[in-house]
Amino acid sequence: MHTIERVTEGFSLGEGPHWDASTQSLYFVDVFGQSIVKYAPTTKKVTKASVAPKTASFIIPVEGAKDQFVISLNNELVIILWDGESDSAKIVEKLASVDNKFNDAKCDSTGRLWAGGHTLNESDFMNSGPLGHLFSLDSNKQLKKCLDKIRVANGLAFNDKVKKMYYIDSLAGTVDWFDFDVNSGTISNRQVLFTLKKHNVTGIADGMTIDTDGNLWVAVFGGNRVLKIDGNKSETLLDTINMPAEQVTSVAFGGRNLDELFVTTGRFETDEKKLPAPVNGATYRVTGTGAKGLPGVSFKLN
Repeated sequence: MHTIERVTEGFSLGEGPHWDASTQSLYFVDVFGQSIVKYAPTTKKVTKASVAPKTASFIIPVEGAKDQFVISLNNELVIILWDGESDSAKIVEKLASVDNKFNDAKCDSTGRLWAGGHTLNESDFMNSGPLGHLFSLDSNKQLKKCLDKIRVANGLAFNDKVKKMYYIDSLAGTVDWFDFDVNSGTISNRQVLFTLKKHNVTGIADGMTIDTDGNLWVAVFGGNRVLKIDGNKSETLLDTINMPAEQVTSVAFGGRNLDELFVTTGRFETDEKKLPAPVNGATYRVTGTGAKGLPGVSFKLN
């Protein structure tokens, strides 16, 4: 039986949750709020720092570098210094810039960063063109374009045991998987793992994470839910968590035992629909899933 608890206020667009075991805290971003956020469950304290006038879509700690993180700033990847308490962060180094605006990102088990982009048609989101790319950035700061013709790059997950990378292009309506060589950082043989329409799932697939059994937990934006799907067997829906918020954006396992599922949400409003805080845009903690996640991987630099 799932228990769902709201743990933060309603942000405008919470995204990119990352559980940091060393500080026992959850880092994420508020995209439209142009800020990076830290939530400490033991104290229930929420702190945030502005990155305006730009926007950040993810925040991941840098391995072995205290208070340093890799984040996106529009079309750039940068290292910032942030103590997790003050309301501003300092750019330490610019790593790369591309012709896309960055969206979701994760590190594989070697600490290599994978970051996807988009070129959104902001007036007509669903008709955004396939002009985005998926990039990787290794510890030597070498940026590589790994995939093109992306509309909105989103969820990423890795399973070294079965040598797979999982990936979501939100407007494709599917969760895809690739053969993945973690040593060389190459992907191949793209196939569809799960199709939302085949399971009558409304909304679009957004962020995702993986558990120790190799199952994927997928946030459904506009669908009020998180899906648990089989990461080894195509078109297999294992469970559904119905969420209070409509715009479910991403998920990450955290807590001391990595058995708590943190869920970020948004409240992107249109003229036709208002999504009031604090229910919409809040961060939630889901317990009782019976699953455990893998430790969040920090970005590794030489």
